[in-house]
Amino acid sequence: MIKRETYTIDATDRPLGRLAVEVAIILRGKNKTDFAPYKDEGGVVMIENIKSMKITGNKMKTKIYHSHTGWPGGFKSITMEKLIEKKGIEEVLKRAVFGMLPTNKLRDKQIKRLKIK
Repeated sequence: MIKRETYTIDATDRPLGRLAVEVAIILRGKNKTDFAPYKDEGGVVMIENIKSMKITGNKMKTKIYHSHTGWPGGFKSITMEKLIEKKGIEEVLKRAVFGMLPTNKLRDKQIKRLKIK
């Protein structure tokens, strides 16, 4: 049985990318001495004060998230500003961390340990 540690991170005045990197490292378990890429031994991450997180530069208008439904003509794009209006700033951080995790079978299990208040 894996004993998971809980890490609490305060997002006040922290840039989005820097925060996402720190969270992804903890979720994977790369901060531990016995890290192996095939093991899922990362911790649980709780993020507080997400509303006061900084989004630097002109990303609100220029950052675009793309998706495809799989059907012809199903390509969709949405800016960061619209995504925050629609789903909240939590979704932006979750997508940033999700993109920093490796694309393997452990990815879905690791992202579930991210808790945003």
